[in-house]
Amino acid sequence: MGRKFFGTDGVRGRANTYPMTAEMALRIGAAVGRYFRNDGKNNHRVVIGKDTRLSGYMFENALTAGLTSTGMNVLLLGPVPTPAVGLLTSSMRADLGVMISASHNPAEDNGIKFFGPDGFKLSDVVEHEIEALIESGVELAQASNIGHAVRIDDGRFRYIERVKSSLPDALPLNGMKVVIDCSNGAAYRAAPEALWELGAEVIPVGVSPDGHNINRDCGSTYPGTAAAAVVAHGADVGISLDGDADRVMIIDEHGQVADGDQIMALFASRWAEAGRLKGGALVATVMSNLGLERFLEGKGLRLERTAVGDRYVVERMREGGFNLGGEQSGHIVMTDHATTGDGLMAGVQFLAAMAETGRKASELARNFETVPQMLKNVRFSAGQAPLEVAQVQETIRAAEATLAGKGRLLIRKSGTEPLVRVMAECEDSGLLEQTVDGIVAEIEAAL
Repeated sequence: MGRKFFGTDGVRGRANTYPMTAEMALRIGAAVGRYFRNDGKNNHRVVIGKDTRLSGYMFENALTAGLTSTGMNVLLLGPVPTPAVGLLTSSMRADLGVMISASHNPAEDNGIKFFGPDGFKLSDVVEHEIEALIESGVELAQASNIGHAVRIDDGRFRYIERVKSSLPDALPLNGMKVVIDCSNGAAYRAAPEALWELGAEVIPVGVSPDGHNINRDCGSTYPGTAAAAVVAHGADVGISLDGDADRVMIIDEHGQVADGDQIMALFASRWAEAGRLKGGALVATVMSNLGLERFLEGKGLRLERTAVGDRYVVERMREGGFNLGGEQSGHIVMTDHATTGDGLMAGVQFLAAMAETGRKASELARNFETVPQMLKNVRFSAGQAPLEVAQVQETIRAAEATLAGKGRLLIRKSGTEPLVRVMAECEDSGLLEQTVDGIVAEIEAAL
């Protein structure tokens, strides 16, 4: 079932360029408003959060207009992390949650993510039905039934309390020096406040958003900024979030970076030892390193792989009754505490492991040796379909045959950007480089 507007994680694109225009946001707001209040009753409500992009104001207003035109009452949260929207959608008994963010993308991009009344992201089926309403148009509410919009001030504080409550009361972080890089994004206030209230000495980085600098030379996609701060301040650990704070990278006391695979390995092994890991498995995507899979097998645990996208991870977790999952890119999903990837929550859990064990970050962040992995991206323009070119397909088939029994190859279009991602793993680094570069060259030649 193909989708026209929705990608891996909501609707996303360059601001003021179709489909990320104010006009489309208005139509999308009306469509989701009609979809989630189709029972004809009143008092329906939606919560809307956003990150710090300048275009967030435009989309917030356009979505609000579309939603209220169908009778939805809108609660505006202002800048809050994406996981806060999932939490508040459920806890405030809203029918719908909306997050305006393009996550780790540059400031010129923006996106719209949706959460159902249970706080979880929408399924492909629901998104397909909403797309039909976007294209067909919807019946608007009568003048007497138009919804209202109000700003609420306590959304951030509710989220902070949820993060803090994920730790045992008897486990303060007193004396721990922590660098927190908020990527000039949605968590620029919530994350430092939460860590300080938990007792840590906080060194904030990336907490001066200006509408244009989100994710710029900072955050989980540029962890070198946090790593430099850790070393410069002699910190015990660094936590590097992305623009909407649903991803995290951990930096040890030496400035070395641990990705989502290493974080998940730590949590899975600790939870299994404590009898907390449900189903004896970790759920991750096809992008996770083969080394993680081998590590889990050595612990008697399984790795369940899904398509790329944290919502696919969550869907599998809910289907199988698992409570831990995530992505190599830093989405860490702990459904005992949150409904989606939560970078701050995962960072706090890592700090808890340090406090409980008395071990340094460097001892906890290196759980397995990675199999050499290479990922390269090829950008393409609208209307181009390089993966459908015969010569590209033949090159891919030949590469798969070469790697058979030696590694694995994964090639896919990004669901959030116009990119083809070429990823391979192989113990032979020379063969790895040759394979990836050959495919990239063929794709570029097809453009």
